[in-house]
Amino acid sequence: MKKEFITAATLFFLFLAVTGAQAWHDKTHLMVAKVAGRTSWYNAAGADIAKIKAGYAESYNHWYNNNAEAEVTPKMVLAQIDRYNKNSLLLDPEGHLYGAILASLRGYDQFSRAGKYAEYHLDYCAHYIGDLSQPLHNIPYDDYNKTWHSLTDGVVEETVWNESEKIVEHMYDIRLSGETFEEDLAREIARIANLTRKLGYTLREENRTMTKEEAYKQLGHSASLLKAVLQHVQKP
Repeated sequence: MKKEFITAATLFFLFLAVTGAQAWHDKTHLMVAKVAGRTSWYNAAGADIAKIKAGYAESYNHWYNNNAEAEVTPKMVLAQIDRYNKNSLLLDPEGHLYGAILASLRGYDQFSRAGKYAEYHLDYCAHYIGDLSQPLHNIPYDDYNKTWHSLTDGVVEETVWNESEKIVEHMYDIRLSGETFEEDLAREIARIANLTRKLGYTLREENRTMTKEEAYKQLGHSASLLKAVLQHVQKP
């Protein structure tokens, strides 16, 4: 009995430790989708709303804690796809943000091919791509992360709606081939994830949140990738 109690207690506290993180706040997500050209940009915060009913099955799609602080590779990204919409404290305690981006696009493709309304899958994808550039979604959820996470989520929340040009200034061209789309996208996800986690380590070392300029540069990565994805999936 005592052993079972300790095991249950351990799992409970582990559960709290890995699921407390939020994401960029709503206006920030909406503006990333808007400047990227998403028609239904107003749905870009919907994946956070879904957590209320979908709970941790959805939450694990929003972050990758990368406890080993390892280099993110395209192979790592692709390996996360099958974990989409799943949560397991024992088998997947770090989350699977990178795979969620690709998995949501597979959902879009499957629904489209079946003649079903597929746009909500793209709205989820837009949200996950937004989360990709949040540094604290790419590093361990340690004491530093817990302390600064909310402030980092909201660093431009009150200004972003009137400063969309500051995201646009940091956007750049990303090419995703039609023939090797998933491989190209996995490569770009890994590239942005590595840039983002390195910023996260800097913030942790300096024990601070991002500056607005750093935040807008990060959001430029997300908007650039989302624009490239939209150009691919919405082509005639």
